Amino acid sequence: MAFLIAAHMVFTFGILGNIASFFVYMSPVPTFYKIYKRKSSEGFQSIPYSVALFSAMLYLYYAYLKKNMILLITINSFGCIMELCFLIIFTVYANYESKIYTTKILFLFNTVAMGLIVGCTYSLSEGHKRVTIVGWISSVFSLCVFVAPLGIARRVIKTKNVEYMPVPLSLFLTLSGVVWFFYGLFIKDFFIA
Repeated sequence: MAFLIAAHMVFTFGILGNIASFFVYMSPVPTFYKIYKRKSSEGFQSIPYSVALFSAMLYLYYAYLKKNMILLITINSFGCIMELCFLIIFTVYANYESKIYTTKILFLFNTVAMGLIVGCTYSLSEGHKRVTIVGWISSVFSLCVFVAPLGIARRVIKTKNVEYMPVPLSLFLTLSGVVWFFYGLFIKDFFIA
């Protein structure tokens, strides 16, 4: 009976985690609609979206190594697609300096760093050790996803305008973090928790 209840809790928190993360990934839509309408990225930054893309890619790799992590694979696949779309829209409407900066970040994180992580973990470790290494790296960058929007806090305080720090993003990041914490706790996966 207890096993059945635990299995239901795992599934419930996994689905809730996917729903909360779906809203995290969708929360920038109004911002990017505004960028599209104004044809300018104005004061918005690409860092939170670049870090979120990298984090989603890392968790896809982690889920691939861990096996049977379909809930993690589905939401992070969706996250990669959404973050790529946001970054493309940002780059199309950004000024020259922002385009160059965003391109450099994407190249460094998503090509060089991801390539190094995959290459090094495959050549220097195996089995559970590889999963543990990727789990730690994923956890660090997941934390960065939560911290990245705070990089804009200075501008919010200075201008007394929350336009550049979307409230829905902050809200859904918090909900997502809480739900995934309980999911990780129930499946006894420290790195997801």
